[in-house]
Amino acid sequence: MHKVILSVIIILSAGCPFISCNRSAGSNAPSAPLSQQSQPSQDKTINSASEILAKQEVPVLCYHRIEDGRKDDYTVSPAQFEAQISALADSGYHAILPDQLYEYLAHNEKLPSKPVMITFDDSRVEHALIAAPVLEKHGFRGVFFIMTITYNKKNYMSKDQIAQLAKAGHTVGLHTWDHTMVTKYKEEADWKKEVADPKKGLEGITGKPVEYFAYPYGIWNHQAAEELHKQMKLSFTLISKRDSVYPLQTVRRMVAPAWTPQGLIKAMHKTFEKKEKK
Repeated sequence: MHKVILSVIIILSAGCPFISCNRSAGSNAPSAPLSQQSQPSQDKTINSASEILAKQEVPVLCYHRIEDGRKDDYTVSPAQFEAQISALADSGYHAILPDQLYEYLAHNEKLPSKPVMITFDDSRVEHALIAAPVLEKHGFRGVFFIMTITYNKKNYMSKDQIAQLAKAGHTVGLHTWDHTMVTKYKEEADWKKEVADPKKGLEGITGKPVEYFAYPYGIWNHQAAEELHKQMKLSFTLISKRDSVYPLQTVRRMVAPAWTPQGLIKAMHKTFEKKEKK
């Protein structure tokens, strides 16, 4: 299935099943402190869909496995991951979190220069043991989308590790209960099982609201975006056209393969700096 989805992504021109799936250049200064980052707007009026779609997109990277010995488009080695994150930091990128992206899209709040969001799907244990420490070393924070069926299972994060990510300033989001595609939900009970109940459970673990969602396999439809609009501030796809009515529920991401750091940065520019085809 991953190969099929990746083929579609390539065709569109540029996720992951349960069993698969700021600093200035040359400085060591971390990302801007929270006091200097954009604060939630007091204006509750949300931009229209057309206004949101007209905004410059922010690059959002999506990682899955971080381990040695695997050769596929959803895996990077620990060394490759560190090299990519180091290159982003050395190139002056600032890692932002979904709260900041939401305020930018919905309320026109400013973002730091050269923003990028770094996200992780599938609750893999290496996200806590490898990814988070690398991000923190560079003053970055990331977004970890959790499949709640994986709690405390082999190769997946424990509840304590998920709670620690939230405590350290990372964002914990939802990736459904068991990675079932949202297009397969037929009734309210499906949404309760896959989204509402897991959302509540994650909030109990982190002690914070869970307001951000990543679609399994990056697949969505208008009906799913409409439903998630009731439950989430933002939902994240892979590379596909955004919904014209619910763009906040179809924020685009790109998979970060085992490319050279400069190859990854070049692909980010190509993917997110051009306008979508209508």
